[in-house]
Amino acid sequence: MSLLHPSPGTNRQPSSGGGCRVQSIGYVAEVRGDSTFADVRRDPNVGRWWRRGGLALLLVIVVVGATGWLGVHSRTTTRHSGGYALKVTYPQVARAGLDTPFRVHVTYPSPPKSLTIAITSDYFRMFETQGFYPDPDSQKNDGRFVQFEYDGPPADGMELEYDAYVQPAAQLGKSATVQVLVNGAVVVQTKIRTWLVP
Repeated sequence: MSLLHPSPGTNRQPSSGGGCRVQSIGYVAEVRGDSTFADVRRDPNVGRWWRRGGLALLLVIVVVGATGWLGVHSRTTTRHSGGYALKVTYPQVARAGLDTPFRVHVTYPSPPKSLTIAITSDYFRMFETQGFYPDPDSQKNDGRFVQFEYDGPPADGMELEYDAYVQPAAQLGKSATVQVLVNGAVVVQTKIRTWLVP
């Protein structure tokens, strides 16, 4: 059995019955010798340090959020091969529920009769899509890549834009390979990676 009495200080002292009196700020807890709590010792500072640690962690999250680091950060990567140039702008760091930029721009030594942009299909599973612009002349998914085929692309280059936002349930992020194919052959490609933060 334990009894609490108001007290201004903090100390331990023996009490009658073989127990002890634990005196903390504001209260004295008296534990009798036959109590199951008689051998329990608790440092009154433990709870205080846990609270301080929790507040410090919360402060770090608030400060990092205020700097904008937890928002969307895009990156542009460019690859050249055989006169073809592939430039991909994508979200390098993003958060669930936020709109993200995704654009693929392709230039070529001469306009091909047909051009295909292929992107790893698994990459799109973390997005809710509003659509691709412009609409491809044909589109297919072979299980590894989503392929967007355009007949007679513009002479000054082809650009594919993906209007999407990250699904609320998406976590960690995904990587992808972006390829440009002409006559069924890959002429240039690059790899991208999107990280998701809380």
